[in-house]
Amino acid sequence: MFTFFLIGITVFFICAMLKNINIQVGMGFGLFAIFSILRFRTRNFSVKDMAYIFTTIGISVINSVNMPEVPIIGYLIINCIIVLSVFILEEHLKKNMFSKYSILYDNLELLKPGSNHKLIKDLSSRTGLNILWVKIRNIDLKRNIAELDVYFKV
Repeated sequence: MFTFFLIGITVFFICAMLKNINIQVGMGFGLFAIFSILRFRTRNFSVKDMAYIFTTIGISVINSVNMPEVPIIGYLIINCIIVLSVFILEEHLKKNMFSKYSILYDNLELLKPGSNHKLIKDLSSRTGLNILWVKIRNIDLKRNIAELDVYFKV
């Protein structure tokens, strides 16, 4: 969600600013090349880090566009909207953030339908975490274990 909103807001402002000026094909390819190099030529960044990089480049592009009909206050408002969006999204994510652990579980009896409450209670007591829900990734009947993803509030 963070990435979608942040990239969406930044692309909106870039497009709104660039539709009023003539952009050469070379500059368009240059912008595309920057993102290609970042994505494919460097170490793997998380999606969130890529959103931050994209937003930083986007703000730079917006601020570099020389449009006499847009006053300085317009650029400041656009920059403030983007930066405030980052803070709002970060705070929203902190409130609604869940962590996930993958674990191997040996009590297959509790994986049956209708035993979800008992499963969560057993996992919570074993791990000491306040587990909210469980996702079954894989069941190995030969070894009598299951691979589970447990989700809990940070």
